[in-house]
Amino acid sequence: MSIDPSILGNLSLLATAFSGAFLAALWLSLIIWTYRDICKRSRDPLIRILSVLVSVVLFLPGILVYLILRPNRTLDDEYQQSLEEEALLQAIEEHPMCPGCGRVVENDWQICPNCHTKLKKVCHHCKRLLDLPWNICPYCTTPIPGTHKQGTPMEEALINLPSENSE
Repeated sequence: MSIDPSILGNLSLLATAFSGAFLAALWLSLIIWTYRDICKRSRDPLIRILSVLVSVVLFLPGILVYLILRPNRTLDDEYQQSLEEEALLQAIEEHPMCPGCGRVVENDWQICPNCHTKLKKVCHHCKRLLDLPWNICPYCTTPIPGTHKQGTPMEEALINLPSENSE
């Protein structure tokens, strides 16, 4: 049985045409993929054009070059990271909360306007606001009346306490 050379030539031509069409479709799809990918990663039109040109001119080696040089993260990833960073910064700079009702209060409030919980006390000497647990003013170093110092007898601490009528 002999094979007709014309059939072998036609099969060879068909295989070559199919391979050429496949390579053309692969080349075109890689160009489209490169364009879509760089659009997700950069807003710069020059970088977009250069990325597509590398894949157009160099074909498969161009795609490898593009994969090496392309930005690591997409614009959406960068946006999500900036949102996370902003949320962390807001958590760091968080306003104090009222221990009574849990609403946001300001640092210079003496009392919560919502539930009337006492938030701060006033130094009797310099009139600055102090946190409730403090027993000495950090601004003027005056001991807060009514607080007990370590090692002081209770009778001595009560002597310096101002009366209710003096305020």
